[in-house]
Amino acid sequence: MAEYDRPHVLMMSEITVDGKLTLKRGASSKILMKYMAPETEILLHQTRAACDAIMVGANTIRIDNSFLTVRLVEGKNPLRVIPCSRADLPPNANVLGPDARTVIAVSKAAPAENVARLRETGVDLVVAGENEIDLPELMRILKRDYGVRRMMIEGGPTLNWSMLNHHLVDEIRLIHLPFIVGGADTPSLVGGMHIETEKEMIRLALKRHFMCGSNLVTEWDVLYRDGPEE
Repeated sequence: MAEYDRPHVLMMSEITVDGKLTLKRGASSKILMKYMAPETEILLHQTRAACDAIMVGANTIRIDNSFLTVRLVEGKNPLRVIPCSRADLPPNANVLGPDARTVIAVSKAAPAENVARLRETGVDLVVAGENEIDLPELMRILKRDYGVRRMMIEGGPTLNWSMLNHHLVDEIRLIHLPFIVGGADTPSLVGGMHIETEKEMIRLALKRHFMCGSNLVTEWDVLYRDGPEE
């Protein structure tokens, strides 16, 4: 996909020294986020305010139940985008509330009763994909129909990998937390790769690093060599 067909995408996340997103599988990332320096929390909300849209996966919503709004700085709430192939978000999900406009992307295979339930909340429903979400198609829809030029993702390992695998991430901003949590199945920044050789590694170029309060922040450009895997 040509870059002009989709938004510019920034992946932003807090991670521990050993690259973990949470304390253990199924735990909310908010547990670790409370250890971010106040200055870094402000940076996160500044980044949201500077973007046209923010995307997280449905499983992150189920675990964290985030609002995905701008609260610590002045600025407009970004469009909230949630890929959810089965349209089965919990009815009490905060992203279904009136705080900001929300797009739920569903597949053609989503049960009709789930789709109807979501429509009743007033969110926008878009169809992208047969059985799973077609992320490249979703990116085209966001650019074409919603005017999204710059989007950030605060995803879990599955969404992060899917976006990277389709070459849809342009840059990464990491907030480093001075902890090690370990755990063979503890969610890390990117899951699902299972690479066989070093040729399959996703290469990055460090473009900036700085201290934000007590947290190190690193910023990277993503360097793609070949097309995405089939």
